[in-house]
Amino acid sequence: MKPMHIIFNGLALTIVLAGISGCVSSSRSNVTVQESAKFSKGQELNDLMRAKQAGALTDSEYESVRQILMNRPN
Repeated sequence: MKPMHIIFNGLALTIVLAGISGCVSSSRSNVTVQESAKFSKGQELNDLMRAKQAGALTDSEYESVRQILMNRPN
C-alpha cells in the first residue's frame, strides 16, 4: 500500500502546483475593456431607491447619491 500512498501524494502535489501556477500566470494577464456598460439615469435611480427600501442606505445617504446622479450629465 505504500507505493499507492506515494503516487497519491505526488498526484495531489501536482494538482496543487498546477493550480498555483494558474493563479500566478492569470495575475499577469492584460485585460482590455472594449465597451463600457451604460445604464440610464432612471435605472440608476431605481436601483438607488431599491437599496434605500432594503435598508442599505439611510435617508441622507440616499439623498446625497440621488443629488450626484441628478447633477451628472446624461
